[in-house]
Amino acid sequence: MPPKVHVEHELSQAEVASERAERLGGLLSLSYEPMLVWQLNGPIEFWNTGAERLYGFAPEEAIGHSSHALLQTKFPLEFNEWIKQLQNERFWSGELRHVCKDGREVIVESRQQLLSDGTVIEVNRDVTERKQIEADLRQTEQQLMFLASIVQSSDDAIVSKSLDGIITSWNKGAERVFAYTAEEAVGQPITIIIPQDRQNEERTILTRIRRGERIEHFETVRQRKHGSLIWVSLTISPVKNVEGKIIGASKIARDITEQKRTGDQIATLAREAEHRSKNLLANVQAMVNLSQADAVADFKKAIGGRIHALANVHSLFVATRWIGAELSTIAGYELAPYSTSEDKRVRIDGPQVLLEPDIAQAVAVTLHELATNAAKYGALSTANGHIDLKWSHEANGRLNLRWIETGGPTVESPTRRGFGRRVIEQMIAQLKGESRFDWYAEGLVCEITLRV
Repeated sequence: MPPKVHVEHELSQAEVASERAERLGGLLSLSYEPMLVWQLNGPIEFWNTGAERLYGFAPEEAIGHSSHALLQTKFPLEFNEWIKQLQNERFWSGELRHVCKDGREVIVESRQQLLSDGTVIEVNRDVTERKQIEADLRQTEQQLMFLASIVQSSDDAIVSKSLDGIITSWNKGAERVFAYTAEEAVGQPITIIIPQDRQNEERTILTRIRRGERIEHFETVRQRKHGSLIWVSLTISPVKNVEGKIIGASKIARDITEQKRTGDQIATLAREAEHRSKNLLANVQAMVNLSQADAVADFKKAIGGRIHALANVHSLFVATRWIGAELSTIAGYELAPYSTSEDKRVRIDGPQVLLEPDIAQAVAVTLHELATNAAKYGALSTANGHIDLKWSHEANGRLNLRWIETGGPTVESPTRRGFGRRVIEQMIAQLKGESRFDWYAEGLVCEITLRV
């Protein structure tokens, strides 16, 4: 029989080991990290406070149940493959998804150790919040990359600058608009693109930005790298840091030079159209005031013919964008009713001359009056009568136009000035030209002199 002291020593070691195991179990139970022990393909045998805190199941609700069924585990690989790896390696670590008692899904980094008796020790760390932050950061990064792509590909100049007016970013659009590369512009004062006479604009803009104001659609002039000036529309916004403090400004500049040019052209054309319209109405009013007829029908016919002559020449203006009308074309329009390809009663001869709208209108009405008079009383009133319309354009800009009638009835000088003559004389006089009428026995000769 062994000595008593030896037995007491052995009991003391057993007690110490039991106490250590109890302490270790207590530590594991109180750990914030979820820890559980379960049998391979069997139930949970241990469930600590950390597991209860994360998943919401009390130990009595978890122990005795399959961990995979209780937590609805989602594995990163097929279940059979996962079991195979655990058995072969005796250890597995990876990411799992579990469903808590309240229905929330959590993501854990799991470390699992398989013991020789088929027991699995599993320690998990909740990384749900970290994963969400990482996902948010990735999404933010993607959004920033997307926005950066938009900024770089924009046709508009998009620039940022400090509150001291120093350029901090410069996109491709800015390179196209202002001709400076990003390397040339970044670090330089924004005043490199502001004309000298507009430098005070930048001081005003920075003052407003410091107050937190946003400036929208401010139209001004800016200067490109080689000195040419362009019109731009500016939108400028304050840039704030995470604390909300204004640290700079972002600027979008759109080149509106072509729009401005087009707008100016439209305004010019509008003024020109207004001038032409007033002139046309003045001509119509003059013709109405000068017109005389014994009957209303005759009066309407006379006025209608003259307005038609003006309408013809106006259609020619449209073709040349109101530059004017070519003289031979005007003559062709007005004398077409009296001339055919077989009948050479009307002969037109002269060089090409482009008449300004005011002169073209006067010439159109003049030819209409002469042709109408010739058809009623002159060379075109008989079968054998002829009209010769000739003109010359001298080097000094003088246009000499001659209307010659032959072969008609015997002509006598009229005792009074008719309406057609008065219309011609007044319209030509308004253009500081001269008109002359000569009645020879063989026919009328009318000479018009204008400076064109």
